[in-house]
Amino acid sequence: MSLIPSIFGGRQSNIFDPFSISIWDPFDGFPFNTPTTNNNSLGIARDTSAFVNTRMDWKETPEAHIFKADLPGLKKEEVKVEVEEGRVLQISGERSREHEEKTDTWHRVERSSGKFLRRFRLPENVKLDEVKASMETGVLTVTVPKVEEKKPEVKSIAISG
Repeated sequence: MSLIPSIFGGRQSNIFDPFSISIWDPFDGFPFNTPTTNNNSLGIARDTSAFVNTRMDWKETPEAHIFKADLPGLKKEEVKVEVEEGRVLQISGERSREHEEKTDTWHRVERSSGKFLRRFRLPENVKLDEVKASMETGVLTVTVPKVEEKKPEVKSIAISG
């Protein structure tokens, strides 16, 4: 039993199998909603999900902006971190599809493959020449240091009289 009527996707599910309940995805197949690509369940529509599903965190500390991305199964050589003109941080990469044997029978395909790209416009108070990136256990961490704010100098004035 689907949570959204089958007219939106025609997916089959089994009420006795909690992992088969399908939820309607409004981006399923986007932007490739032609009849030829809908029949290819492992094709282009599956590749676009990697773009949408790259999870990112962005936190600001007093010293820096810190970006974290979950990229399980990727090596650092498969990920590119760039700073473009206009203070735009771009994180991109590609997860290649697993080789399929003709004798294999797939029961479920949930891991995404394909290219991903995330872009963030950085604030003006960052040091673009000191950006650092590291990758550990499938988590990419990009640290963008902030420019130290100059505190206004306060000069005491003696009161005469």
